[in-house]
Amino acid sequence: MDFGSINPVLLLASLMVAATPILIAALGELVVERTGVLNLGVEGMMITGAICGFATAVNTGSPLIGFVAAAAGGAGLSLLFAFLTQVALANQVASGLGLTLFGLGLSALLGQGYQGIKPPPTGKLDIPLLADLPILGPILFNHDIMVYLGLALCAAVWAVLKYTRAGLILRAVGENHDAAHALGYKVVRVRMLAIMFGGACAGLGGAYISLIRVPQWTEGMTAGAGWIALALVVFASWKAGRVLLGAWLFGGITVLQLNLQAAGAQLPIPALGWAVILGLMIFGVVKAATNSPMTTKQLWTVGTLFTASLAFALLTQGIRVPFKVEYLSMSPYLITILVLVIMSADKSRAPASLGRIFHASQ
Repeated sequence: MDFGSINPVLLLASLMVAATPILIAALGELVVERTGVLNLGVEGMMITGAICGFATAVNTGSPLIGFVAAAAGGAGLSLLFAFLTQVALANQVASGLGLTLFGLGLSALLGQGYQGIKPPPTGKLDIPLLADLPILGPILFNHDIMVYLGLALCAAVWAVLKYTRAGLILRAVGENHDAAHALGYKVVRVRMLAIMFGGACAGLGGAYISLIRVPQWTEGMTAGAGWIALALVVFASWKAGRVLLGAWLFGGITVLQLNLQAAGAQLPIPALGWAVILGLMIFGVVKAATNSPMTTKQLWTVGTLFTASLAFALLTQGIRVPFKVEYLSMSPYLITILVLVIMSADKSRAPASLGRIFHASQ
């Protein structure tokens, strides 16, 4: 095991790159869900944006035009979901799942002639003076333009939702669409525009994977990134700042797994128990810092997990069974499943109209 080969500066810089597609797609889905619409088709819109952006960039030689085409492709596909759920009043969950399946099939059809082709390179923005700083330079100021676009989009979504009239209307539609309609707001129009924005963001996230992060086209290359982005919105309690932190968490797990694998590291079985204990401690600290006491059910759950994890770590202390770090790649998906379970169990922080069908005649 050669941990000296892991450069922490490059690790943090790679973290921002790996988090960007999830961040952009999750911010779009956050806006959609704040209007009360649950779109499970993020994966389909991401993969569609990936092939639209890739094909356009290859044919035009311009990555910028490719990203514009990706946003248009994702927004166009989202219109299908918008029509089904807002006009035809179809079930949102079924329509979203159908959109994902349709997007995967459509992208496989469109991408048949683009396998094995390299897209035009996307240059990095070397910010003068700042990029030459010893540590902060490579981490913060030596990335492509899409990384900074993702950060700017996060700040813009937060500011619009919190301080603007448009954000207030958007949140009002998500909390009570009947009341918003009674006040004269166009609920269907607001939701359709939000759905198109979410589709455009998902398309940009997919294009980032095919044009920058993995500069090639491979069928199914998003590999569940859309589902991670979907769960990340819930994980972040529908807040833009927490979406950024959550995207860095998912990206960090992915990058750390690759670096540990390259270093030949192996994690012992007891480390699993200690990791759960550390997570529970962090959860308790966050609860205390935000002055939000845990409920009786949460205390019981945390206590049970803590006791079981401690017993597991102590009982397996002498067992010399290695745990390969390749299994860390499963962590984002396991966290996704956990978050979706939490979502189905507790909707107290979700928009009150999330997933509900609106009809103007009601």
